[in-house]
Amino acid sequence: MKKDITIGLLFLTGIWGFISGAFIISTVMFGASAMFSNIFLRES
Repeated sequence: MKKDITIGLLFLTGIWGFISGAFIISTVMFGASAMFSNIFLRES
């Protein structure tokens, strides 16, 4: 459950950064959420 919350928060932070114009931050957050999502999918 913590995995889903972490990935969701990273994704929402990426969307918020994109809307506010902080494109570097949004890129990092989207990348981090994709990376964590792939790591957690491989574990299960």
